[in-house]
Amino acid sequence: MKDPNTSPSGSGKERMSPVRIARSVIRYWAIFGGLLITALVLMTTASVVSGFIFAKPFPGDFELVELGVAVAAFSFLPFCQMTGSNVTVDIFTAWASDRLIDVFKLIASLISGSFAALLITTMYGGMAYYRQYNEVTPILEVPIWSVFPPILFSLALLVLASFITLFEAIRDIARPATPHPSSPRL
Repeated sequence: MKDPNTSPSGSGKERMSPVRIARSVIRYWAIFGGLLITALVLMTTASVVSGFIFAKPFPGDFELVELGVAVAAFSFLPFCQMTGSNVTVDIFTAWASDRLIDVFKLIASLISGSFAALLITTMYGGMAYYRQYNEVTPILEVPIWSVFPPILFSLALLVLASFITLFEAIRDIARPATPHPSSPRL
């Protein structure tokens, strides 16, 4: 019998499911955010060194840091949602059964996806405003709207990650219950 994950050509290469592709895109987008932060740190360091040695820091470096950190911060959100790395308050769920925790995850996924969808609409409006009035940064004259497309992409990925975690929570809730480790054995 043929493996359903192999290609019809028989080359043995596995097909990637849409969820695996989405997870890969989300992971690489987070890596992009990390590389962006690294580039900003290197640029800031070079600017400080240039200011110290030559009394001439890079003009507008703080503008690039502001814009870059905004993009990088949003790029991490989908990965945090997908991996369950968002801030949680475990002290309130230490007593909870696995099933109740799965229900909490389902609710959190719904809230996260809804909030991301709301942010997409408001951020898109903000981008349209900045484009219409052609607002730029004061020193480098970088158009402010230019940071919105990667942020909107991050938010779209956050919606996607929320759907993934929502369906995983539904799947986990549908599984047969297992006793909580702290429940008494009869």
